[in-house]
Amino acid sequence: MAGTIRIKLVRSPICAPEKQKRVVRGLGLRKLNQVVERPDAPEFRGMVLKVPHLLAIVE
Repeated sequence: MAGTIRIKLVRSPICAPEKQKRVVRGLGLRKLNQVVERPDAPEFRGMVLKVPHLLAIVE
């Protein structure tokens, strides 16, 4: 684990299934284009892989 990853919400989860909405909320994302920092752990990487069409990893 080498620090943190920055995750950005790039598409709205409004029409996404409820399960995907919960993943986005679980990452702490509420608003469009919001960026959050999370530990670079397998748990968070897995959450990002569940909704790759809604999120982007920011460098």
